[in-house]
Amino acid sequence: MPRSSPFGRCNLLLSVSLIHPALAEFFDCARNNNHARICIKSRQKRLKMSNPKVVVVGSCMTDLVSYTPRLPKPGETIHGHQFSVGFGGKGANQCIAARRLGASTAMVAMVGDDSFGQNYLQNFKDNGVDITHVGVTKEAATGVAPIAVDDSGENCIIIVAGANLKMTKKEVEAAESMVKSSSVLVCQGEITMEATLAALVMARKHQVKTLMNAAPADSSLDPSIIQNSDVFCVNETEAEVLTSICIKNVKDAERAAEELLSRGCGSVIITLGGEGALYSTSNGHVHVSAEKVTPVDTTGAGDAFVGALAYFMACYPQLDMVEMIRRSCKVATVSVQAPGTQSSYPARDKLPKEIFV
Repeated sequence: MPRSSPFGRCNLLLSVSLIHPALAEFFDCARNNNHARICIKSRQKRLKMSNPKVVVVGSCMTDLVSYTPRLPKPGETIHGHQFSVGFGGKGANQCIAARRLGASTAMVAMVGDDSFGQNYLQNFKDNGVDITHVGVTKEAATGVAPIAVDDSGENCIIIVAGANLKMTKKEVEAAESMVKSSSVLVCQGEITMEATLAALVMARKHQVKTLMNAAPADSSLDPSIIQNSDVFCVNETEAEVLTSICIKNVKDAERAAEELLSRGCGSVIITLGGEGALYSTSNGHVHVSAEKVTPVDTTGAGDAFVGALAYFMACYPQLDMVEMIRRSCKVATVSVQAPGTQSSYPARDKLPKEIFV
């Protein structure tokens, strides 16, 4: 899974050979849970879906992606060779990733009253996501994420949360009936802690499984967020921020996981990039390896993993968690072999059939 870090005081002088004036096209078709072919754009003229299995409470960001030979140093201006505009934000990414695999999904979020916000609402419609509880505010612009991606596929990201921080506990509570009827609730760290905690507490009240992806990491994370997480998922960098344990190998990850478990979550997943993921409970640790590939673009790979995990938790509850993680690693590995964020997330029919048995 990718490491995300601000690139600070850097300027990019873009010698752009190709600028995309329109937002990227997304997959029109996916398979539903009965393996029947459906065309999302024609099928989803109705926006409300009954009883979505996965509800995501989180962020929407417009990605502004610059591709460069290498990442700039602080204060350095370098040339880029390509630019694209796409859809991102950890919450929306995870929602779209789960939807592409076939889960019925709903988003609880906030966008700005601007062109980026309107484009995002259309993106959700095109992908068949229920947007009943996606609000529009005039108080802030839609969130944006300037991203730099180097030729090795590594990235660095700045997020400007904007409208995402305008979603309050009140907006989350308005979605209670939807959350109550779902199987899995997913949260991240790109909206306010108040809204995130309200969502987690609400889900636990209704015996809905909670999956918390604490990214970006915040050392002042409310302890109640961890305590209300059935599955608490971070990458190695985020785990270090939360535990002050530097993770250089699996043993270090086990120590960090034990620290997080001691804070009250049901289980911990620490993603380890190309090394896969560590799954930890009070019964011990299991390291799940990942296939080795040459990445094209690692942006959003962690979200592909979380979205896939939410899908398997909701749609394949008979699987044990280790197997769910193994399959989710496969989905994330496919995503890093294509450019872009949501545009890199595979549809069900683009993945090996054994992932869905």
